[in-house]
Amino acid sequence: MSSTTLATDRPQPSAVGPMLVLGLLFFIFGFVTWLNGPLITFVKLAFQVGDVYAFLVPFAFYISYFVFSLPASMVLRRTGMKKGMAVGLFVMAIGAMAFGQFATMRMFAGALVGLFVIGAGLSLLQTASNPYISILGPIESAAQRIAVMGICNKVAGILAPVVIGSLVLAGIGDIDARVHAAPTPQAREALLDAFAAKIHAPYLGMAVLLALLAVWILRSPLPEIRPARANREQAHDGDTSILGFPHLWLGVLCLFVYVGVEVMAGDAIGTYGAGFHLPLDQTKFFTAFTLGGMLLGYVAGLVLIPRAISQQRYLAVSAVLGILFSVCAYLTRGYVSVGFVAALGFANAMMWPAIFPLAIHRLGRHTEAGSALLIMGIAGGAVVPQLYAHLKAVLDFQLVFAGLMVPCYLYILFYGLRGYRVGLRDGDGAHPR
Repeated sequence: MSSTTLATDRPQPSAVGPMLVLGLLFFIFGFVTWLNGPLITFVKLAFQVGDVYAFLVPFAFYISYFVFSLPASMVLRRTGMKKGMAVGLFVMAIGAMAFGQFATMRMFAGALVGLFVIGAGLSLLQTASNPYISILGPIESAAQRIAVMGICNKVAGILAPVVIGSLVLAGIGDIDARVHAAPTPQAREALLDAFAAKIHAPYLGMAVLLALLAVWILRSPLPEIRPARANREQAHDGDTSILGFPHLWLGVLCLFVYVGVEVMAGDAIGTYGAGFHLPLDQTKFFTAFTLGGMLLGYVAGLVLIPRAISQQRYLAVSAVLGILFSVCAYLTRGYVSVGFVAALGFANAMMWPAIFPLAIHRLGRHTEAGSALLIMGIAGGAVVPQLYAHLKAVLDFQLVFAGLMVPCYLYILFYGLRGYRVGLRDGDGAHPR
């Protein structure tokens, strides 16, 4: 088996310290990311928009990854990964302040800009942190290390809708009824203004926390890793262009469709439940159920990979589960159907931890650029939900959901079975165990 050599500014006897620091980091930006589901519910009421406009929330957030990931790789070459993470946190803090302010003022375009800026900060953060975790130890166990980060991320994801539901969306069903029953336009606007103002304090607090975390990261003992120097001995002999790694490009598409299905299962589940006319006071918490499924999936992956199953084989098994759960969601109704959508969280859990290290395997000096291309694939979280929002306006929402999810999982299955080793010579691919 191949192993990865760390290139750090000083000797590092153990990866435990960096893992603890990064675990906290993943918790914080997991909390920020998984607010998008309840925010869809929030903007529908606060801005009085339909599903198509409400789904601009994940679109604005995730499309920023496509825009900023390549610039992020250039920033990281100058700053290094550690400082790059701190810069990303500062950018997120600015975006959180902007979103809270514009949402309180009920300026929809400004609120979307705030989410776009948060996503820009996260693109820098993810471009640095994901390869950092992958090359912090042997590539064969990278999925296991990312699973630890995923547990931190998904615990935050479970808490996010609960916290925002309690602080901002409490009694939303009653508020919605009062808005529709308002005797005058002025009374209606006053109710909406009061509801929108609830978002300001949570996002201001989040901005302060993100800024403090950025300062802490700069002063933390987190070592600097230069992937351009790390793994140099693992690069393909004679490869001088990133175009020479087809397994990376297939991985970019795999991560694109994966994030699409992840956002559909996590952020769109509330809208999916609303299609069955389930109460708003219940659908606002549905994202937490999906994230609970993901947490269980991460725990399973942490236990099984690589000691019982390789990360690429687990990816294939996860894709099969995704197909089965999507079909079952289509064939059932009401809470049972929503339950199968939430179960997709379990199927999705270990996909990112498997796809990312498989795609950057043996990139050597191209690791930063490959990471940036993979982070661009997060734009799938913008595109797939938008397709769902538009198509469900003219077709049955369950049919649209299954019609989008099943092909995505089929491609993920291909990557887990074959795509991850396309273009690699014998012995170059990840080693099954």
